Amino acid sequence: MDFIESLDPQILLGATVAIVVIVAAAYLFTSKKAKGSLDAENFKDFKLVKRTQLSHNVAKFRFELPTPTSVLGLPIGQHISCRGKDSQGEDVIKPYTPTTLDSDVGYFELVIKMYPQGRMSHHFREMRVGDYLAVKGPKGRFKYQPGQVRAFGMLAGGSGITPMFQVARAILENPKDKTKVHLIYANVTYEDILVKEELDGLTSNYPDRFKIYYVLNQPPEVWDGGVGFVSKEMIQAQLPAPAHDIQILRCGPPPMNKAMAAHLEALGYAPEMQFQF
Repeated sequence: MDFIESLDPQILLGATVAIVVIVAAAYLFTSKKAKGSLDAENFKDFKLVKRTQLSHNVAKFRFELPTPTSVLGLPIGQHISCRGKDSQGEDVIKPYTPTTLDSDVGYFELVIKMYPQGRMSHHFREMRVGDYLAVKGPKGRFKYQPGQVRAFGMLAGGSGITPMFQVARAILENPKDKTKVHLIYANVTYEDILVKEELDGLTSNYPDRFKIYYVLNQPPEVWDGGVGFVSKEMIQAQLPAPAHDIQILRCGPPPMNKAMAAHLEALGYAPEMQFQF
């Protein structure tokens, strides 16, 4: 106490100001970091900086965030609303789930399947590098904390793979999260499988924690996956059995979601064990 009282008042004042500045800077930094680049109430424009055609009707779109160190700020398993123009010039809004996480700084990516009559598909089909996409979010009811379940079973069809891929990546790339993921992914043809390279990469990198079973309605001549529609027998063989510490996630076309709900009920999965995106 005597030492402090003996110090020059100007030195004390300077030290106090320095501490206040440091604390304020730390607060602003952490607040900014947590906030992310999204606005839940208003659409914000993000610039398209790269477009990669993956097949005749699927492309990957990379959008630039405000700075090279910015994050999107999207919680695991939630989605964004995208606004565009259809072929008649009318506004259209549709939800999409990025395939990137907040560990991918400076940008976010959307893998989009463009359907011939799709209203938002028209907007993405016409987008070129340098164009802007109006985005609002985050949206969604799904909430996840590492370790909240022992294992996830996932049932995805077509473009319904995107929220599954986002959740799986977040789990597997977190060294503190030991949750296992079992995915059944259904499509019509081999060419319809989205982000297959990335999914197979997860299988290679996390063989003990990630399992995937592809199902095709029209498989190629040489095929070791499932054939036809996803059946009760496939679910029973590939997904974790009903238990209080597992959860089944569903995302696909409405007819598939309805069929999967019936299969899961018949197999004894209670409603609280299931979540539909």
